Amino acid sequence: MEVSVLNIKGAETGRKVALNDAIYAIEPNDHAIYLDVKLILANQRQGTAKAKERSEMSGSTRKLGRQKGGGGARRGDINSPVLVGGARVFGPQPRDYGFKLNKKVRQLARKSALTYKAQENAIVVVEDFTFEAPKTKSFIEILNNLNLSGKKALFVLPGADKVVYLSARNIERVSMIPASALNTYKVLNADVVVVAESALDVIDGNLTK
Repeated sequence: MEVSVLNIKGAETGRKVALNDAIYAIEPNDHAIYLDVKLILANQRQGTAKAKERSEMSGSTRKLGRQKGGGGARRGDINSPVLVGGARVFGPQPRDYGFKLNKKVRQLARKSALTYKAQENAIVVVEDFTFEAPKTKSFIEILNNLNLSGKKALFVLPGADKVVYLSARNIERVSMIPASALNTYKVLNADVVVVAESALDVIDGNLTK
């Protein structure tokens, strides 16, 4: 599959790049996508919810009523889960929601996501670019030139570029990511994936190992 390379003014450069069929033209695996997105979202969870158990409550340990004959559930001290204000049974505890997912499955998920975008013609390849200084106005001009105004756009750069990142961080619906950190969720969450020309080699290297 060949894609025209555009410059930041939105004009064709006359060059084309071939997208690797082993990445952008595979049979998508929806279950792999589900697992990878689930893992990404699970890793974003804080997992700090905490409820006190009976042994952690402060309160008198005096037995409030007789063991039998009260007509209701037996209960001990004021911290009993049976009582209002008492402890919680099997309450949430701090935990890590992450789980293990094989590298090959994560690679398959990313390939599947990129294949879907390629099928939708939602992958745009642009020449490498940078700015001398952070300037949001310059980045907005690029969006307008590429007809991306109002769309969710994911810019994939060959590496971390602080100047470009600072130029785009205040623009709604635009996100930046280095090619080495490209993930399934970011790709699927974007309407258009804009890939810098040099970033294609980084993606190929990461997903064809």
